[in-house]
Amino acid sequence: MKLFDVFPLWPVEIVRGQGCRVWDAAGNEYLDLYGGHAVISVGHSHPAYVKAITEQLNRLGFYSNSVINGLQQQLADRLGRACGYDDYALFLINTGAEANENALKLASFHNGKRRVIAFRKAFHGRTAAAVRVTDNPKIIAPLNEGFPVTCLSLGDAGAVEAELKKGDVSSVIIEGIQGIGGIQLPADGFLRDVRALCTRYEAVLILDEIQSGYGRSGKFFAHQYAGIRPDIITVAKGMANGFPVGAVLISPMFRAEYGMLGTTFGGNHLACAASIAVLDIMESEGLIENAERIGAFLNGALQEIPGIREVRGRGLMIGLEFEVPVGDIRTRLLFEEKVFTGVAGAHTIRLLPPLCLAQAEAEDFLLRFRKALG
Repeated sequence: MKLFDVFPLWPVEIVRGQGCRVWDAAGNEYLDLYGGHAVISVGHSHPAYVKAITEQLNRLGFYSNSVINGLQQQLADRLGRACGYDDYALFLINTGAEANENALKLASFHNGKRRVIAFRKAFHGRTAAAVRVTDNPKIIAPLNEGFPVTCLSLGDAGAVEAELKKGDVSSVIIEGIQGIGGIQLPADGFLRDVRALCTRYEAVLILDEIQSGYGRSGKFFAHQYAGIRPDIITVAKGMANGFPVGAVLISPMFRAEYGMLGTTFGGNHLACAASIAVLDIMESEGLIENAERIGAFLNGALQEIPGIREVRGRGLMIGLEFEVPVGDIRTRLLFEEKVFTGVAGAHTIRLLPPLCLAQAEAEDFLLRFRKALG
């Protein structure tokens, strides 16, 4: 059997990681400024994380959601305190796409409406509803076109209100910071406007914090810079440092009913153990504060490098836009300077390192980056 060839792959096999560094099968060491699509939050192979999962696996790896799993409530308690949403409810699943899928469904159950407002350059996942609200026609199959979506320009509050006035909008879904869209930040004022408009016109506000959440922006959630409270928040990537976990944080305005949502693997014992360990490490090592501090340092230093058209981002979620395509730069970074980075489109490099990135490692990256630029 062959692998279904839908991923373009670098000719590199990563076999080991520690902190912000990884090693390939040939023994080469790399500085990881991408964290596997922003998934690695507390660092590769953190000993406390490994210990928590190992101990849980030695006790019990899995049982179904038909019985009590006390780890789920432990996680809900810890997460609520950490992010400031302890009055919300938690629904655990496996991926970010599932989180958005369930959020959109929950909103529609709540108000009986169908249409969704999304934003240009957005990415919300590849499942049926999540891909429909993603602004990329190439990945939307005919099967996914079954409900109405209106895609608006990020920042245009007037257009949002004009659509909401029509009375058929179930929800507005927006990323705390657009990741695949090129590290595009919705203005704080725009987020406040959208929050007020959703309240006025009885639409559900869904904040997709799958990439921008879990401390990456320098706050637990990127939308907290705007001082708003969404009705639903979706999380995944940094939640369990590589273990497949996703979650929906749900306002008290929603009423749960048996059978409304469901999952087989969501909230399993290993997933909860991994997620609790991540919160423990983030708190004990001050990783959100570190993301803010090191992110500010990198942002300032990168602003001074010639050739970069624009530096965008908050915390350790940074986009570097160039006038020219960045493919050659990224290739030199990987193969000559041994640094993993990401891209967004043809002209933007994305930096999404583990939140434990140290000052010395940030300075090391800047040296390698300048060499790659030539």
